[in-house]
Amino acid sequence: MAAREYQDEISKIDITLKSIEQVLNLPKLIQSAAELEQQASEPNLWDDPQAAQVITSKLSRAQSTINKISSIRTRLDDLPVMLELAGAETDKAAAFKDIDKELDELTKTINDLEAQTLLSGEYDERDALMTIRSEAGGVEAADWAQMLMRMYFRFCERHNYKIDVLETSYAEEAGIKSTTFRISSPYAYGRLSVEQGTHRLVRISPFDSQSRRHTSFAGVEVVPVVEQSDHIEIEEKDLRIDVYRSSGPGGQGVNTTDSAVRITHLPSGIVVSCQNERSQIQNRATAMAVLQSKLLERRRLEERAKMDALKGDNSGSWGNQMRSYVLAPYQMVKDLRTDFEVGNPSAVLDGDLDGFIEAGIKWRKERE
Repeated sequence: MAAREYQDEISKIDITLKSIEQVLNLPKLIQSAAELEQQASEPNLWDDPQAAQVITSKLSRAQSTINKISSIRTRLDDLPVMLELAGAETDKAAAFKDIDKELDELTKTINDLEAQTLLSGEYDERDALMTIRSEAGGVEAADWAQMLMRMYFRFCERHNYKIDVLETSYAEEAGIKSTTFRISSPYAYGRLSVEQGTHRLVRISPFDSQSRRHTSFAGVEVVPVVEQSDHIEIEEKDLRIDVYRSSGPGGQGVNTTDSAVRITHLPSGIVVSCQNERSQIQNRATAMAVLQSKLLERRRLEERAKMDALKGDNSGSWGNQMRSYVLAPYQMVKDLRTDFEVGNPSAVLDGDLDGFIEAGIKWRKERE
């Protein structure tokens, strides 16, 4: 195996980091964070909870990006010192193994940050609402939907993204019919929006007594969380609100009261549910927030469709069938838009999605 060119790799990371600092306008970002910090320290901040939430959320995002850049710079500056010390070590193999590990981690971190610089959409920096639904394939599809839910949960755990499950509808035999959860992190929507579409699974069915190969489908929808400034008007007459008992696994208090809420927006046909809170009032408020997010995304897509029509863009939406997961007769996961593929489905289903997401972000940016 060829010797690793440490100085070349360090130089490439340094060039990428300087480019990122320039694109993000680091001095302006630091100034913005200082101004937001001052606003957040005002004693009457929480007199208006919604406005306070916007300020603290923006501050958190700015500080997260600044801290990430600072951490990369510090680690990058430490690498030449580590190389010098490794050369003087008795056990050079062990010392250089540590450097290899640090370089690999640093390269992954800088690639992740570089992808973030491409997220310049109106809602990219927001939290995300993800809905997963089983589609064609019966019990296989319901099981597949639950596998996808676990995949995204594991991805979020890897990146320390916070997850709040708002509603889950369980299938009778196995798996889930649907689930909706909020993912809270800077740029959660921008990153995960490229996961929207139909995900296809091919495998030997565990539900087939003859062990035949089955194909099943599950749909993933990703929308940005609404903020106070979004102004999505919803008239009461346009809503049908149903209450019911929560279903599925749960602790004490589940299935005992009609606290779960389902809201149907009659003009659009959009249906949202929430059952994670004990109070019907809380569930209704959360469901309304989800409905606003979905209506906001619908408005964004309608505006984009108008622009595409003006530009003469007749291409189909990329948000249909977008990725295949093949577990038999061979093993491969392939993105049908970017052609990015890996031969280790187990790792992908355990949340290793960074390569797919980075490729998706770059692919989307090239199409804009």
